[in-house]
Amino acid sequence: MSQRPIYLDCQATTPVDERVLAAMLPFFTEHFGNPSSISHVYGWEAEAAVKQTREILAAAINATPEEIVFTSGATEANNLAIKGVAEAYFQKGQHIITVATEHSAVLDPCKYLKTLGFEITFLSVQKDGLIDLTELEKAFRPETILVSVMAANNEIGVLQPLAEIGAMCRERNVLFHTDAAQAIGKIPLDVQALKIDLMSLTAHKVYGAKGIGALYVRRRNPRVQLAPQQHGGGHERGMRSGTLYTPQIVGFGKAVEIALQEQVAETERLTQLRQRLWEQLSQVEGIHLNGHPTQRLPGNLNISVEGVDGSALLLGLQPVMAVSSGSACSSATTAPSHVLTALGHTEQLAYASIRFGIGRFNTAEEIDKVAQHTIATIQSLRKQDSFAMGNR
Repeated sequence: MSQRPIYLDCQATTPVDERVLAAMLPFFTEHFGNPSSISHVYGWEAEAAVKQTREILAAAINATPEEIVFTSGATEANNLAIKGVAEAYFQKGQHIITVATEHSAVLDPCKYLKTLGFEITFLSVQKDGLIDLTELEKAFRPETILVSVMAANNEIGVLQPLAEIGAMCRERNVLFHTDAAQAIGKIPLDVQALKIDLMSLTAHKVYGAKGIGALYVRRRNPRVQLAPQQHGGGHERGMRSGTLYTPQIVGFGKAVEIALQEQVAETERLTQLRQRLWEQLSQVEGIHLNGHPTQRLPGNLNISVEGVDGSALLLGLQPVMAVSSGSACSSATTAPSHVLTALGHTEQLAYASIRFGIGRFNTAEEIDKVAQHTIATIQSLRKQDSFAMGNR
């Protein structure tokens, strides 16, 4: 059996940690009750397990358990936050501010609201991927009801200045939403200190299972109103109806618990591996780092390569490593990454980009192997292109 490629796509998804799986398994068979069934022990067991995860997630972001609303993932959480606020605050204003480099799960709901008459301001980013706070300040209007800026970018790993954004929103009585799907368990998050009113989370970026996420919804100072986007049963305090998926929820809690326990050591380890990879790749001429060099997720490295075809580059890397050129949620499109074009890249550079997502189970030996093969592939492609040009 041939050896599988080294997995380096942890911004797309992560494998379920064995400790997380062990916590989940009993809730498929032994403790299989519906947490809404409050008349017998099976329901009580499930309800207690769900309550425990609410407490874990709330503690992770300095919220209260009552402020955690479970969803099917960050995409649903983003839709609930953005469209839920738009509908609930329609009479107050119809202007929303977001960023050109957001995930499509934020951009697409905003574009949908635009068809309903809302005005959307899409902020540009600087060359390092960070927003210009002066541009944000100028974008506010009396009718602005929501600002949505992601905590950590899913492609280039850039960490936006949440504290400054939150302060600006609070001063103007504008709600602040952040997509923290990539951030939970990887960087410190405090909704009180950062003045965040809505925060989208997901389990499968932090070694939990796919299909479960959550939305933090502030209950006081200010109390956030949300119009539900899914009806039928009044679950989650009426904000999101549907039977709660107890095994996934239990796994989510365990995944975040582990990530928080190991966060300091893992941040240092991943940062070292990222630097190890970049130090080797940066020796090659015509390789560009995408995003801020230090204000980024510890395990994210995104590069663009001059003088090679993007599809040929990915094909050449595939036997040794599993990497991507952008968002897994946008892989069906043939257009260049909207994140990289927002940085000012040409189409060639945007297409010839690689996102290395280093994770919990990667080793230094793997990083060295990946670096060597990437360099060899780039040099081979450039040599082929040069040979082809010379024979025209």
